[in-house]
Amino acid sequence: MAEFSLDDINKMHHLYRINLINSCSGYKSANLIGTKDALGSSNVAVFSSVTHLGSNPGLLGFFLRPTTVIRNTYDNIKTTGKYTLNHIHEGILEDAHHTSAKYDASISEFDVTTLDEEYKDNFIAPFVKGCPVQLAMSYVEEYPIKANNTILLIGKIEKLYVPDELIEKDGFINLSKGKVASINGLDGYAIPELKQRLEYQRPKKEAIKQ
Repeated sequence: MAEFSLDDINKMHHLYRINLINSCSGYKSANLIGTKDALGSSNVAVFSSVTHLGSNPGLLGFFLRPTTVIRNTYDNIKTTGKYTLNHIHEGILEDAHHTSAKYDASISEFDVTTLDEEYKDNFIAPFVKGCPVQLAMSYVEEYPIKANNTILLIGKIEKLYVPDELIEKDGFINLSKGKVASINGLDGYAIPELKQRLEYQRPKKEAIKQ
């Protein structure tokens, strides 16, 4: 079994270190974030850091890299206060990954891939057509992470779009049925298969009696 001390990690080639540390945390969500700038130009970019923060109200957060360089997604969200989250699925893996390329703000990733933008209910930000789960989001607040100059951006769910066939009787969204992807590291995509759902757990009575 390989072992890596902090000193070992610090001495690694930067690409090896990036791949090692980005993949050691496990599988992450795979989402496309859609935005528009003040001039109406659309942008879509892949993110693997979206996480659930609360259900009432429905809050989701995601992390942005340091803004020492241009970050079109961040700038657009701060300008309009709106964005979309779209679950990446098996059919769009390569095009979704290509949105990680750094294009000028005047070039829409929708124009250089086969991804199609669509608009719903007069929401300003573009959704990615065909994604099995789509969320209309509004900016709430952000927190700077001093340790590495990243930003935790928090948004509120305004509207959620999910095909009926993915929703179980208890409200659970079965992502397996939608062939929704997850990301391992920076570039490893997987299509998880739901194996089992387990009931809400309570302490065992035998343990309480002791």
